[in-house]
Amino acid sequence: MTFAIEEINKSPDLLPNVTLGFWIYDSCMMRQRALHGTFWLLAGQKEPFPNYRCLHNPPLAGIVGDGGSSNSMLMARVLGLLRMPQISYLSTNALLSDRTEFPSFFRTIPSDDFQSRGLARLVIHFGWNWVGLLADDNDYGQQGIQIVKQELLKVGACIAFSENIILNRADRNALHIVQVIKTSTANAVVIFALDTGLAPLLNELARQNVTQKVWIASEGWSTSALFSMEKYRELLTGTVGFAVHHGEMPGFQEYFTTINPETSPGDIFITKFWEEVFGCKWVDLKASETYMWMNNTQMCTGTETLSRIPRIFDETNLRITYNSYSATYALAMALQDLSSCTQGHGPFHQRSCADIINLQPWQVFHYLENIRLRSKDGKVVFMEGSISPAVQYDIINWQLSTQGTLGHKKMGSYDSSAPPQQTLTINVSDIQWSTGKTQVPLSVCSSSCRPGLRKAARQGEPICCFHCVPCPTGDISNQTDSTECFKCPSDQWPDERHKKCIPKVEQFLSFGEPLGVVLTAASIFFSFIPLAVLALFTYYWNTPIVKANNRSLSYLLLLSLSLCFLCSLAFIGYPTEEKCLLRQPAFGITFALCVSCILSKTIMVVIAFNATKPNKDLKRWVGPKFSYVVISVCTLFQVLLCASWLLLSPPFPEDNIHTQPGNIIIECNEGSPIAFWSMLGYLGLLATISFLVAFLARKLPDSFNEAKFITFSMFAFLSVWLTFVPAYLSTRDKFMVAMEIFAILASSSSLLSCIFFPKCYIILLKPKSNSRKYLLSKRKR
Repeated sequence: MTFAIEEINKSPDLLPNVTLGFWIYDSCMMRQRALHGTFWLLAGQKEPFPNYRCLHNPPLAGIVGDGGSSNSMLMARVLGLLRMPQISYLSTNALLSDRTEFPSFFRTIPSDDFQSRGLARLVIHFGWNWVGLLADDNDYGQQGIQIVKQELLKVGACIAFSENIILNRADRNALHIVQVIKTSTANAVVIFALDTGLAPLLNELARQNVTQKVWIASEGWSTSALFSMEKYRELLTGTVGFAVHHGEMPGFQEYFTTINPETSPGDIFITKFWEEVFGCKWVDLKASETYMWMNNTQMCTGTETLSRIPRIFDETNLRITYNSYSATYALAMALQDLSSCTQGHGPFHQRSCADIINLQPWQVFHYLENIRLRSKDGKVVFMEGSISPAVQYDIINWQLSTQGTLGHKKMGSYDSSAPPQQTLTINVSDIQWSTGKTQVPLSVCSSSCRPGLRKAARQGEPICCFHCVPCPTGDISNQTDSTECFKCPSDQWPDERHKKCIPKVEQFLSFGEPLGVVLTAASIFFSFIPLAVLALFTYYWNTPIVKANNRSLSYLLLLSLSLCFLCSLAFIGYPTEEKCLLRQPAFGITFALCVSCILSKTIMVVIAFNATKPNKDLKRWVGPKFSYVVISVCTLFQVLLCASWLLLSPPFPEDNIHTQPGNIIIECNEGSPIAFWSMLGYLGLLATISFLVAFLARKLPDSFNEAKFITFSMFAFLSVWLTFVPAYLSTRDKFMVAMEIFAILASSSSLLSCIFFPKCYIILLKPKSNSRKYLLSKRKR
């Protein structure tokens, strides 16, 4: 303050015709002395006289102080009655912001409300959501830590523990607090305290070697020289916190290193400071010489030099000093504005101005309210109560220097006037953590849930403590720490880690896959066998074995069997609308034609045998016309059944997304299950009738009786389709289609092999048996 006043008095621009003076009163951090000093300053003499001003000139312009909030509150209640300006450089209690209770109070240090919110933002910035809280059990600690707690809870962070430092106990309940810190899983601890109250706790932490914790410091101890000793080195390395914004005071270092008790005899502090620094006793030569022999104390000579003392001046620590400097300048600037007033344009009654020689406190207060305080480099300096808007803090980090000493270094800043995303600016890469790593330490109750997992709360524990559980089938979570999983669209499916949705694999029985290739090849191959048999029968068309049992029906049956083999191709490939419409009717009609031919053959065997008996009028039924009528009627019924199916409830292609997770099964919905099973049941009916008729006619005497071969073929046919039903119902997707194709091929092969292969065997390998002469000789025997 004395440096600021000397600088102002020397300035040709600030109060050029006015000399500022000052009184200094030391309250010794005691409320009684703070009140006593207030009345002393107001009265103008050492004996306090309330409501009296014993010394009128020079007038008292304002009071700078006190440091502690409790003392400042007591002073402010008295000074507010007189509208006497009071500017504190260190009182941070939020209650002092109430202009109703403390109307003339100003301060150049921000309220703890700002600091508390800033500390909470700092904690969230580093991703710490599991935090311990420590605070002094006074107004400073309790009010500050409550706001920190509220702000943390607002954004979803959790409090691992909250403990108070009991100041009226010598040990500050250190043992209990240290035990809580050691057993807690929280690695980040916010400490809202003053250095004097915190010292016993830090001593106990250092004694028990509690390391690897990150201390978040309030400005009350973040830059305290008390903790720069070697015993705190491991404990406090990595500490981050808020410090009062540092400002520049050009020339102060030179001023500071040149002070001397001889040159400042009226300064009550310099002598004590000098004796403390140099370890000597300052003696006034005019005083008694008894000091020379008392305890053999070394005497100060006055030639000692402050500039030679290591680290006597650390400009980065002059934070509260700068606030005092700013408070002095604020009063000077208010007086400058007051003295610059032009009569007739003033702010007071009848536009009058104040007289700087006989000014009143409320007049200085008026100008002080309108001060915009700026530093030497033009930046706005915070002063609560005036129009200065910005609240700034420096963010510091306690680091070990290359010499092994513990100190703090500025790592960023907090500016409340900046946009929300730019309030905090921190150079994280330069921070030295207690872990010795550059990576920000974790302080969480539960590790983050990666994408693909969701958070599940632990019963009875804070929301920051949770389990990570996988997303259920069909769901994903694409963010870290997701509380919910989300379903993929119907045409998509989660990837293996349930982190994102990927298109489902379209699945159908294609021509390109191995199963499709085998079935396609089998269908085509087997379709040529009936044609080969047909060619063989055509070549031997005039032989008895071909003529037997209606040659034309055999030709038609072979053609229908070839079509039966080929109709299975309609089930392979992408299920288009046309394929779905035609494949089941094509299968049903071709098989109906095939079985009808067999039924007709069987009936003709029975009719032909019975027509040879006497008194039987069946010869008129023996002939091709009757066979074709039977075939036409039986096949036409299936055609009508399929036509009704296509008209009333036709099959259609469908994307099945439910049967097989992760796949879209492209299949044909049969439309009407009743129609499908009716069509299949009708084939079974025809086959059953054919089987029964053939079974009854199997022992009829005839050289080329086909009844026994038809019996075997129908038995095999029915066996295949009876087996097909449960197998078809128990399979899904493309295997269901493959099962039907297999049944088609198997049943068609059984008909072909049982009916025609014996005849082919005789034609090719026993040609003698395929002659009229052989038949006649056989009948004679």
